[in-house]
Amino acid sequence: MDQIKIRDLEVFCNHGVFQEENVLGQKFLVSATLFTNTRKAGLEDELSESIHYGEVSHVITDFMKQHTFKLIETVAEQLARKLLLETRHLEKIQLEIKKPWAPVGLPLDYVSVEITRGWHEAYIALGSNMGDKRAFLDHAVEALGEVEGCQVVRVSEYIETEPYGGVEQDTFLNGALKLRTLLPPEELLQLLQQIEAQAGRERIVRWGPRTLDLDILFYDDAVISTELLTVPHVELQLRSFVLQPLMQLCPYKRHPLLGKTVEELWNALG
Repeated sequence: MDQIKIRDLEVFCNHGVFQEENVLGQKFLVSATLFTNTRKAGLEDELSESIHYGEVSHVITDFMKQHTFKLIETVAEQLARKLLLETRHLEKIQLEIKKPWAPVGLPLDYVSVEITRGWHEAYIALGSNMGDKRAFLDHAVEALGEVEGCQVVRVSEYIETEPYGGVEQDTFLNGALKLRTLLPPEELLQLLQQIEAQAGRERIVRWGPRTLDLDILFYDDAVISTELLTVPHVELQLRSFVLQPLMQLCPYKRHPLLGKTVEELWNALG
C-alpha cells in the first residue's frame, strides 16, 4: 500500500501525568505515515482522490491542543482513531508521538510512543433458532452497524438449516455479514458476545438452542488460536450453513490454513 508521510509536526500542548505539564504545556513532535492507494490520484492529478496532508496536519494540531491526556499512549490511540474514522481513503496509520521535554531528570533526545492502527475485514456468522429468529438476526446486523469503528458492508440472505451437533431442537435461520472494523479480534469477540447477551443468549448446552449466535469466521487473513478465540472458525469447511452464506459474500476468499477458496470448500462439501 502507498504511503504519505508527515514527519515531526511540532505542537505545543498540555499532556502529561504531572499537573505542571497540564498547566504550562510543552512541545510534542508528531509523525504519521498514512497508508492509502495513491494510484488514481497520481493518474488523474486530482487531490480529492488522495489524502490532503495539510488538512491532516491541522486535524492533528487541533486535536492535541483541544484535549488533555495524562499518557501519550492515550494521545496516540485517540488521535489514530479520529483520523481513521474521519479521513477519506485512509486505510491504516502509523503514528508516533515524541515528547522531547519529558520530565525524567536525565539527558535524552525524547521519549515516544509509536502505534499502528487500521481498518480490518471480518466475516461474521449469524444464527438463531429461538423466538423471532429473523428479528434477532436483523437486530445483530443493526447493532453492529451502530458501533463506532464498525461498518457493515454487506449481509447475505438468511437461510433455514437443520440443527448441527446432534441436539434435538428447532431449525436455524443462518446468515453471514462482511464487516469493516477498527476493533482487534479479541475486542470484536467481546462486542459480539455483548450483542448476544442483549438478545438473551444463554450458553448452557453445547450446540444447543440459542436466541442469537455470532461467530468470527475470518479476520483479514489472520490465524488465531487462543483460549478464547480461534480464527478461522473451527470446522468452517464442514458446515454448509456457514459456507452457503459466505458463497454470496466472498466466494474467492482463501482460507489461510487450508489454502482453498470458499467456493472450493463449498464444492468439496458437495
